[in-house]
Amino acid sequence: MTRYLLSLLLWLTALPALAALDPVLVKQLANEDSDLKVAAIQQLGASASPEAARVLKAMADDALLVAGDTVFILDGEQAVDAATGAAITPTPESYEAITVNNRLRSELGNALAALKLFDPDRAVRLAAAKELQSNAGLELVPVLARSLAQEKDGEILALLKQAHAQANLANPEVAARLTAVRALADSGSPNTRSLLLPLLEAANEPDESVRQAARQSIEAIESRLMVGETLGQIFTGLSLGSILLLAALGLAITYGVMGVINMAHGELLMVGAYTTYFTQTLFRAYFPELVDWYVLAAIPLAFFAAAAVGMVLERTVIRRLYGRPLETLLATWGLSLILIQAARVLFGAQNVEVANPEWMSGGVEVMPGLVLPWNRIVIIGFTLFVLGLMAVLMQKTRLGLFVRAVTQNRPMAGCVGVPTARVDTLAFGLGAGIAGLGGVALSQIANVGPDMGQGYIVDSFMVVVLGGVGQLAGAVWAALGLGVVTKFLEGWAGAVIAKIVVLVIIIVFIQKRPQGLFALKGRFVEN
Repeated sequence: MTRYLLSLLLWLTALPALAALDPVLVKQLANEDSDLKVAAIQQLGASASPEAARVLKAMADDALLVAGDTVFILDGEQAVDAATGAAITPTPESYEAITVNNRLRSELGNALAALKLFDPDRAVRLAAAKELQSNAGLELVPVLARSLAQEKDGEILALLKQAHAQANLANPEVAARLTAVRALADSGSPNTRSLLLPLLEAANEPDESVRQAARQSIEAIESRLMVGETLGQIFTGLSLGSILLLAALGLAITYGVMGVINMAHGELLMVGAYTTYFTQTLFRAYFPELVDWYVLAAIPLAFFAAAAVGMVLERTVIRRLYGRPLETLLATWGLSLILIQAARVLFGAQNVEVANPEWMSGGVEVMPGLVLPWNRIVIIGFTLFVLGLMAVLMQKTRLGLFVRAVTQNRPMAGCVGVPTARVDTLAFGLGAGIAGLGGVALSQIANVGPDMGQGYIVDSFMVVVLGGVGQLAGAVWAALGLGVVTKFLEGWAGAVIAKIVVLVIIIVFIQKRPQGLFALKGRFVEN
């Protein structure tokens, strides 16, 4: 008997929660008039109750059903009254889903987002606050105010303040609109600017003080957007400069040591990129659980694959043409065509798909409107790592000493016992391997195809010439500088004009300083 009394008590306690929704309001959701449906959705959303969320979620999923005057939700085979949560027995045999058009879906999205602001899960609240950044209407002001009063998380609180201000733009009270417009001055979103622009016209905003505040807020937002755009261009330029640096490092070594204008250097980038694609294919076939780490395995494979190709080219063709720059240029150009055709035969003429690993996907939002992609952040870090290894190799190892000696004075280096022929081969392999690493990085942000290296060979030579032959520091500054300048010029005049302007700048610079940014130091540098 006690057990039954306890069950009855629990049932009676639950009744207020189950009966929290107004049956008339719920039935209004099934009305043929869209305006009445919208009004009902807005009122249910403003209630901030779990029962309202349940009903609105069912409506959004086309699972809110109506049979005559009864609005219900099917829970498996059991029909449940949408307003009270009580079971309906028997289940209606004839029913239909409540029609939801695009306008209603938008209202449902807003209402559900508002209800999620009270979810105990921070991630859910954060996603809801972000969703309301451009869709908050006046009807959500009470819900947003309650959420602001209880929210403790700083990031979510900032988003809620913006949404609350946007919702108050339609407030009939001048003071509320003025406060909202001033609060939106802290935003850095283009959407906020678009919301404020109509308020500059008297037809849309009759109060002069609000119009003036809107004008000031727009100016503040535009200033913040310009800062974000500038930072974004600098970051994109740095990532482009990182690719150019990886491509030019190897070229700086081979050109500095042997004086070879290697027109096939871009195809060594392509070899590294296709090695990355091949590694990804192997991981997908044999190690699918580790596929997110294929890039780490591709790095040494791409280095050795490109280095092997470079050493073969040096041993078979280039070595026979030292001292004949024109013949070397033509021969390496022919080699580039052979490598391109080989890639077409092996992998097809179409671009192949190289996917970013999960840990390189997405980005980090530094400020509103400025998201730094993880793949480009990783590429910049990877370039710095390779640059550090190169600096250690050139300054602290025997090979680096030989390379610097041959670069400065080949005849004297040979006279003191430096094996110049072997140094040539190893230097060419090292330069080719670094280009292969550039191909790994390039595969993460660009299409991988047979012709992909053609677009980087000229830029790589410009980096080498501008930085100074054989100078790592010069290559770094030249690559990063060219990358940033190119991106700024592209935003101003387009890609083609940017290339022309950059080329003219470099020609003028070389006329004034033929040795580049950093000149080699030595008694017989001219040799």
